[in-house]
Amino acid sequence: MANVMARSSGGRRRSMSEINMVPFIDVMLVLLIIFMVSAPLITTGVVDLPSVGKSRQRPTTVIEVVIGANDTIQMRHDQTPLTDVPLDQLAPQVLKLQTGNEPIPVVISADRNVRYDSVVKVMDALQRNGVQRVGLSVKQGH
Repeated sequence: MANVMARSSGGRRRSMSEINMVPFIDVMLVLLIIFMVSAPLITTGVVDLPSVGKSRQRPTTVIEVVIGANDTIQMRHDQTPLTDVPLDQLAPQVLKLQTGNEPIPVVISADRNVRYDSVVKVMDALQRNGVQRVGLSVKQGH
């Protein structure tokens, strides 16, 4: 027996190669409890999205800008037929039609297959040249 004691005390100590999981589990349970308690206290953010409203009365005169599927831009005033207009000439023509005390509203209509970028370019060109009362045409329903 003395021989066994001498061997164990005189030799090198073995390092423990196993990971102790108890502290890890304790930390995870504490975090779980913290998240379970704090989750009902977190308020969700509310985002106010624009809605489509109905105007009480349709304006008597409207300038309509139509963007086609192949990015062609056409314009009409009241019931005149559509005429092709290049993008750089659109704003000056609209401004010429908007003379008077109250500017005539401009409605932009686009085909379903038109890229969003094309619509933004038209709106940007009108805004940069000082065109007022620009709106988008929407289809009611689906």
